[in-house]
Amino acid sequence: MIDILGIAVLTLIAATVGTVSGFGTSTIMIPVLALFLPPAQAIFLVAVIHWFGDVWKVGLFREGFDLHLIGLFGLTGLVASYLGATISLGASESILLRLLGVFLVVYAIFLLLETRFKVPASGFTALSGGALSGFFAGLFGIGGAIRSLFLTAFDLPKAVYIATIGAIGVMVDSTRIITYVAGGLRLPSHWLWGLLVFVPVSFLGAKIGKRLVDRIPQSFFRRVVAVFLITAGLKLLLFP
Repeated sequence: MIDILGIAVLTLIAATVGTVSGFGTSTIMIPVLALFLPPAQAIFLVAVIHWFGDVWKVGLFREGFDLHLIGLFGLTGLVASYLGATISLGASESILLRLLGVFLVVYAIFLLLETRFKVPASGFTALSGGALSGFFAGLFGIGGAIRSLFLTAFDLPKAVYIATIGAIGVMVDSTRIITYVAGGLRLPSHWLWGLLVFVPVSFLGAKIGKRLVDRIPQSFFRRVVAVFLITAGLKLLLFP
């Protein structure tokens, strides 16, 4: 059984990566925790940690938001997250996760090889990205990568990108956590106590990530996001 210290170290790594890239916390944590916990509990525990991670992003990068994109992504993201969370138990994950992995890898390769290629920056893109990322977040606990994929279309400055994706994440994560609880999902008491450790550690990871982000030139930031996208895609494709 993985212990509190092990999850704390995992949280620190995942929160650092998640702050730099805008996503990655769930992608890193859920596959590891699912080896030791029932999948539903792993998704629920990470959802709570991820929610706090989103709050840290908003707080640490509060100098920049794109309220228009938050509204568009959040509008469909809330509904889709509720639907995904509602059908999460008993769903067949393997095929859908592999398809998502292929999608992320192909898009990331385009980002790396042709920097001018991107999803069109439009209202439809924001609505579609919100719906897809919200649904996958609710269903599998992993939606940040696809949210990042669509948000990169708008070429936001680093601070605005991270604050915006954090604000959208707060909305989506709040919806799915409420849905999990309403559906009867609960965490054992020792994991609830463990949150007293995991939450501060996630803040430390966010602070470390912020320091790293400040050292990354804006011109290089798009490639950093692409590397995380292809990493997440390969993980989902090979190890769903």
